Amino acid sequence: MGTKRSAKSHAWNQRQNKDIYVREARARSLRSRSVFKLEQIDRKERLFKPGFNVLDLGAAPGGWSQYAASKVGDRGQVIALDRLKIEPIPGVKVIFGDFLDSPVIADLNDILSEITVNLVISDMAPNLTGIKEVDQPAMANLVMMSATFASQHLGEQGVFVAKFFEGAEAQNVKKAVAQLFSEVRVRKPDASRAKSAENYIVARRPIKSDI
Repeated sequence: MGTKRSAKSHAWNQRQNKDIYVREARARSLRSRSVFKLEQIDRKERLFKPGFNVLDLGAAPGGWSQYAASKVGDRGQVIALDRLKIEPIPGVKVIFGDFLDSPVIADLNDILSEITVNLVISDMAPNLTGIKEVDQPAMANLVMMSATFASQHLGEQGVFVAKFFEGAEAQNVKKAVAQLFSEVRVRKPDASRAKSAENYIVARRPIKSDI
């Protein structure tokens, strides 16, 4: 077992050292290579504007929040949520907790009730088992819960961006999000590894209920 783990660790380290995005993240003192996924989606979708209020779900280690803060500037606000520790980021309010916990959602509701949220971004994923039949439904549930939450708090022109997995549950995820937003499309940024099942859903203009 130890030999197998060592071989996997060595292979992972080799892949990281060869990864152009890992090298670029290190050179630019960014917290993760995933920043480039958001940056590339932003170039296509023009997600950010100075003064925007942004909620980053599953924000650790803080790369997406770091990028968001650089885009919204001093007039904007970035709120980062994760159950893992996030080192302080200038211009970012960090909330420690699990998005699936009711008390955490209640705290978020209180904070967001005082501002207009322009953008909700999520690079969240469940604890993965490596078993598709387990991981894909768990991921789908996480995306649908965050999409519902986002639709309730975003302003009329608000945008929701979230990672999801292509696979058996993908169509259900897309349909569920399409019921909550007026426009939905899928992006696969170049920084997302080709072999990865991850894609990103971009949903615009939440459909507000009259009830």
